[in-house]
Amino acid sequence: IGTAAVKNPGFLHDACSAFGGHVIVALDGKGGKVATDGWSKMTGHDVTDLALKFEDYGLEAIIYTDIGRDGMMTGVNVEATAALAKQVKIPVIASGGVASLADIEQLCALEDDGVEGVVLGRSLYEGAIDFKAAQERADALTA
Repeated sequence: IGTAAVKNPGFLHDACSAFGGHVIVALDGKGGKVATDGWSKMTGHDVTDLALKFEDYGLEAIIYTDIGRDGMMTGVNVEATAALAKQVKIPVIASGGVASLADIEQLCALEDDGVEGVVLGRSLYEGAIDFKAAQERADALTA
């Protein structure tokens, strides 16, 4: 759940009550602020503040996308992802900018901080990252 959670937190709360432990929120951010509506609208909401609020609803995880990097293949925003993961108690899944196995390796190093996954898009379909090799490397680093 993305924009709907930001615009109507009651909806998210109800979803978490009905499907506890099975709801993931996507927070899309730029400069620490949340964007909605397909990134067309910047809100005044701080990514971390919303994550902490929503965490209390019973979320399974948060997908955090740095929209300034998504699809750019310029490298994942490790700093912002790590900062968010350290603030919440639920898993964070990184998204946006992943370009190489080096990005996967950096994210694996954040496992103890709460980063538990990554979304691959352009890097996968353009062949910059081989899925099997990425999975094998992640498995080796987090074993």
